Amino acid sequence: MSARMARLGPVGRSVALVVASILLVSAVLTLSGFSVLTVANGMWQGAVSAPGAWQMSFRWGAPLFLVAIGVAIALRAGFFNIGGLGQFYVGATAALFVGLGLPGLPAIVVLPLACLAAMAAGALFAFIPGWLRVRYGTDEVITTLMSNFIGTLWLQYVTAVLLKDPSGTGQQTATRPVEEAYRIANVQGVSPVTVGILVAAAILVWLLLERTPFGITSAIAGRNPVMARWQGLRLERVGLLAFLLSGALAGLAGAIEVFGPQGRLVSGFSPQLGFTAVLVAIVGGLNVGGIVLAAAFFGGLQAALLYLPIVTPLPPSALDLLRGTIALLITVTSLSALGRALGRRRARSD
Repeated sequence: MSARMARLGPVGRSVALVVASILLVSAVLTLSGFSVLTVANGMWQGAVSAPGAWQMSFRWGAPLFLVAIGVAIALRAGFFNIGGLGQFYVGATAALFVGLGLPGLPAIVVLPLACLAAMAAGALFAFIPGWLRVRYGTDEVITTLMSNFIGTLWLQYVTAVLLKDPSGTGQQTATRPVEEAYRIANVQGVSPVTVGILVAAAILVWLLLERTPFGITSAIAGRNPVMARWQGLRLERVGLLAFLLSGALAGLAGAIEVFGPQGRLVSGFSPQLGFTAVLVAIVGGLNVGGIVLAAAFFGGLQAALLYLPIVTPLPPSALDLLRGTIALLITVTSLSALGRALGRRRARSD
């Protein structure tokens, strides 16, 4: 089976694994007494055909795309940045500080400053584990994973203390909302501004990876760090830049959340974003085009998750089962690639 999967190529493997996951979960649902056709129809409605469905799919897919292409930049260079959630939270809080700290200024001034602040905060937060990796050889999987907890605690402190909305109900801590003039999208998240940001990010990252010296050197460093050192490449610089770019994109996603669908910060929002983004990057084959399709799929999956309880008795945990099954199959079939990546990390440390 592994030889057949290898012949499909990265995108083909991902599609095959997603289809296999859907079939497996369908079998489980059938054995549990649910109508697969009813569930499938509800998923289609929730993701595409119901009023406002595709907008909600976009709303959930947009942050996934930005965080995932950041993950892809790091992975292509041979580094594992799984701290996207923490970088997302830190970027979101930085953007909110700008939005609330500059009242009365025109949106054309505040919004670019907020996005830049969010990108800087996300980049700095990602730089710390990156620097520990290249300077002391610290395992970046552990440090970026732990940074997610730090980012979550920081978000809780901001929403419950620093910027807490005094008019809140107390059921969930949240900050004061940004001014309506600064909002770039409504709760559905679709607007010319958000679409423009995503398109610009996709084009710039594609150019960076495919048409610049950094893209070439990061690909060489990720595939064969020993050869890269023989050619005189500074793997430390490549790694740090990859971490900075990855964190900046996650921070930008946080800014879009604050000034778009959320309009404020809520404690613990989008808790699965970071790990789902890693899955999106892998399913997308670590290239921009594939990640666009994978983000659209998982964004639609999230929209369907919220819609299904309205039209079917299916519990939301069933779609979590689908997401987990996809992750499991991709992980199992990627063990050889993971082993090669771990070998490259050991070679980089030597």
